Amino acid sequence: MSTVAEITNALPQLSTEELQNIERALISIYRQRRTGIIYDDAYGVWTEEDQIAAADQVFALLDAEEQRQKKARTP
Repeated sequence: MSTVAEITNALPQLSTEELQNIERALISIYRQRRTGIIYDDAYGVWTEEDQIAAADQVFALLDAEEQRQKKARTP
């Protein structure tokens, strides 16, 4: 089993405090590597992956609304 799979499988068993520690460690690594970060401030980082995920959610909502409107116009 790969290290990434092992970590992913272990995450649900961790406490909130442990997850927060991991989050801080990941943010620190992102900052050190200076890759993928779009926005970085005292509240944390906003990465390219965050941006893509947010855009995907918006497009899904827009698509659903468009479908709803099409159905409403159809007699």
